[in-house]
Amino acid sequence: MAQANLSVLVLHGPNLNLLGQREPGIYGSLNLAEINRLLEQEAAKLAVNIDFSQSNHEGVLVDKIHSAWGQHQGILINPGAYTHTSVAIRDAVAGVNIPTVEVHLSNVYRREEFRHHSYIAPVAVGQISGFGAQSYLLGLQALVYHLRNQTN
Repeated sequence: MAQANLSVLVLHGPNLNLLGQREPGIYGSLNLAEINRLLEQEAAKLAVNIDFSQSNHEGVLVDKIHSAWGQHQGILINPGAYTHTSVAIRDAVAGVNIPTVEVHLSNVYRREEFRHHSYIAPVAVGQISGFGAQSYLLGLQALVYHLRNQTN
């Protein structure tokens, strides 16, 4: 059945490699490997394949989004600070037209004003923020639900 063959690309943006040591009061104490491990466990429960990538470089993230076309049915992305600055990542998501969910560990709308705008949200299926590592798990669940229930 097609459901078991779903594949999701998880993209972690800039500075997320510092999770666990970077401002734990905002971003939590789990490191990136621990978050990926939680996502792997959730993906196994959902019977989906998952592939991870983290980069501090905008062009690398754009290239990963481009390479997802024909390989992954969904993208889960935490664009980090690129959320608020990257038209290139926004255009890549729109260009590949792969259902994408944007996630954030912190509630960006309770933070500095410049964090209140997302270039990604208008081209994403949805956005989840403010639940720490749980934002990723909720995002994956929502994305898989969307993929399995979308009408083409």
